[in-house]
Amino acid sequence: MIYDVIIIGLGPAGISAGIYAHRQNLECLLIGKSFGGQMVSKAVDIENYPGFNKISGFDLVEKMIDQLKEKGIEYLEDKVVSIVKNEYFEIELDSGKKFQSKVVIVCTGAEPRRLSIEGEKEFLGKGVSYCTTCDGPLFRNKDVAIIGGGDAGFEAARFFSKYANKIYVIERGKDFIASSKNQEIVRSFYPKIETLLETDVIRIIGDSFVKGIECSKNNEALSLKVEGVFVQIGYVPTTGFLGDLVDMNDRGEIIVDRETLETKTPGLFAAGDVNDGRVKQIVVACSDGARASVYAYKYLNNK
Repeated sequence: MIYDVIIIGLGPAGISAGIYAHRQNLECLLIGKSFGGQMVSKAVDIENYPGFNKISGFDLVEKMIDQLKEKGIEYLEDKVVSIVKNEYFEIELDSGKKFQSKVVIVCTGAEPRRLSIEGEKEFLGKGVSYCTTCDGPLFRNKDVAIIGGGDAGFEAARFFSKYANKIYVIERGKDFIASSKNQEIVRSFYPKIETLLETDVIRIIGDSFVKGIECSKNNEALSLKVEGVFVQIGYVPTTGFLGDLVDMNDRGEIIVDRETLETKTPGLFAAGDVNDGRVKQIVVACSDGARASVYAYKYLNNK
């Protein structure tokens, strides 16, 4: 079978693209490692998605998945390892399965950026994590360190205040980059949280589990006893499977036509955080997904 469109990614952009492709009677298939994308790691309630005064990332994902399933849209949880363009796009999955389609919409979002320090890889799953809501409840009454002084770091700290005994928010720069609102909330209402500026994490230490971190603060050694290290220093676009089908900017994002979201390869579109749009928000990803499907339909009907 040759699909009209295969959508890669099961986050908000991919789900939105799937719904719009279905509405246009396109034969479509969604493929992704897991549902939700970055939404499932949102540490606090989402307060800027239309229709909800406040909703958790998990609950919003569930509502999107319910809508997808109710419409009977075909999906597959698997990882895409390569795409080749011949007469059609040929897509190979980690499981060995292969599919063909006339159009592809890439909605793979981004993966957590790594610290690339000693102990990070060794203690992954043993105290080192990139997902606060996934692993946060495991650290009840323990001390944890959150690496990163942006909004994600501060929101993670607020989330951890429900579980952890002590929370350190560590930023290597001279200023936190989190919004002033987030910083004020933490200073005013969260006495468990201690913030550290100009602090570089050098290594993560432990035995069978994380026991602490070694840092450099103002060129002086600083050791903190923690049992959890949560890395919140941003994301890297997930594009490794695309080869030379796309051009990317210096941030590793896919360059697209800003109106159609089409890449340099005809019939290949990119929506959401994976492309070079500057605003990274859930509602923007949904908009991108819808727009990419609309232009995919136009592409198919103009061939």
